[in-house]
Amino acid sequence: RPEILRGKQILLVEDNELNMEIAEFLLTSHGAVVTRAWNGKEAVALFAQSEPGHFDLILTDIMMPVMNGQEEARTIRALPREDARYIPIAAMSANVFEDDIRRSLEAGMNAHLPKPVNEERLLAAAAELLS
Repeated sequence: RPEILRGKQILLVEDNELNMEIAEFLLTSHGAVVTRAWNGKEAVALFAQSEPGHFDLILTDIMMPVMNGQEEARTIRALPREDARYIPIAAMSANVFEDDIRRSLEAGMNAHLPKPVNEERLLAAAAELLS
């Protein structure tokens, strides 16, 4: 399972520097290539400017300044390119009540991971989303 991330291009969206460092370390230690975005607006721009199919997975925080994760997911899903409709997007959030998870899924996300994100849960979710 750990090799599922080898060579995968992951857009990591996180406004907290420590959380960014931890998630990036977990991903890169399993061979993923991480592109950082510090808010949803930056993530949308990076995705929109990339070649179609460049990113394999988007992992995004929900509570961020400028543009939150749910608005980011809706905006990406609405982009006029095929990969915007099917790229896996996973929320990472300390808020894990049913309403929070439902809002993430309604925004077009494929999964909702509880924070703090641990290695086992992150790898399991990535394996599921990338298969």
